Amino acid sequence: MKKITKIFALMLVVANLVGCATKTQETTEVKDTITITSLNGNKEEIQLEVPFDPQRVAILDMPSMDIIDNLGLGDRIVGSAKTSLDYLQKYVTDENVKNIGTIKEADLEAVASVEPDIIFIGGRLSESYDALSQIAPVVYLSIDTEIGTMESIRKNANTIASIFGKENEVEEKLADFQNRIDKLAENAKGKNAIIGMVTSGSFNILGNDGRCSIIGKEIGYENIGIINKEETSTHGNESSFELVLELNPDYIFILDKDAAIATDGAKLAKEIVENELVMKTDAYKNGNIIYLKNPDVWYTAEGGITALDIMLQDLESELLK
Repeated sequence: MKKITKIFALMLVVANLVGCATKTQETTEVKDTITITSLNGNKEEIQLEVPFDPQRVAILDMPSMDIIDNLGLGDRIVGSAKTSLDYLQKYVTDENVKNIGTIKEADLEAVASVEPDIIFIGGRLSESYDALSQIAPVVYLSIDTEIGTMESIRKNANTIASIFGKENEVEEKLADFQNRIDKLAENAKGKNAIIGMVTSGSFNILGNDGRCSIIGKEIGYENIGIINKEETSTHGNESSFELVLELNPDYIFILDKDAAIATDGAKLAKEIVENELVMKTDAYKNGNIIYLKNPDVWYTAEGGITALDIMLQDLESELLK
């Protein structure tokens, strides 16, 4: 009888060990892919299956590179677009990172040669989405002006973080930004503005549906440059300085596209903007013409975490003196 009891006890121990091993195996099982929400070439939201924790990353989008850099995943980047952004130069000069084109034009052969597990693009490359998808899954993220720049960055950063299993790091990175936006919003109460882009000698007015939308949408300056609800998301609508004088804004914010992309021989934005008509506006008389100090960040990296920090610094240094 004692022998049977010992055998039974031994069987129970073995069964428990097998059960524990099975549970451990289930707990440590690693997923190979993850499904995220991204955009397709038609800028429509889709569910996209991508590799989980990819080791070889090709990037043709500066906001995505910015976020990946912030998450400490820069060593995964094997191919990068050219950029003039100082804080991302390490990926341009690193001999282990191949140049695979620009944010406007991908070198498909170069992209394929780095054998990426995943590719990140922005809106300028939407037409290349299908061709790039033949090489690897393409993650296309953008700023959604309906929810605002800050929430778009949070959403996109969480999407990228989920691909690498880094979700718990995003909120810490974004912790102080809303407080900074709120302080700028206090300063903006009851004030209006025109948001302008200087490009090739012309002056374009931007709305709240594209670049620099954080100024009117989240910080809260009344954007009086919006005429008849016209769309302005790409480069704004060409305007006249007569209209600027007629609108007579409290503030004028200027994004210098020529400086952002280092256009050879271009006039300084200040030379174009501060003419005899603009000098008659309240914005000029009160010293409220704000030239965004880092136009390359506003123009090419809006949507990144470090980019948002720099953009807010540009505004804080002028508005919260």
